Amino acid sequence: MTGTDRHCRIVSTSLSPEGQITEQTYASVAALARRLERLKSASTRFAGVEFSPDVEQLRQRAHALAVS
Repeated sequence: MTGTDRHCRIVSTSLSPEGQITEQTYASVAALARRLERLKSASTRFAGVEFSPDVEQLRQRAHALAVS
């Protein structure tokens, strides 16, 4: 993963079979979600870009934790 963004590495490692989901994972998912929303706002080219189902599940879990 040379040259890969730090947040992408954290999420990828967390989703690997030996990975652990931590607060850092949730923070990275949130950072990536903000970036994606900025891209979607900046250009319609990104309108169809979505997270993988696994990352989306993490994003929803992080949101649920923040609300509770």
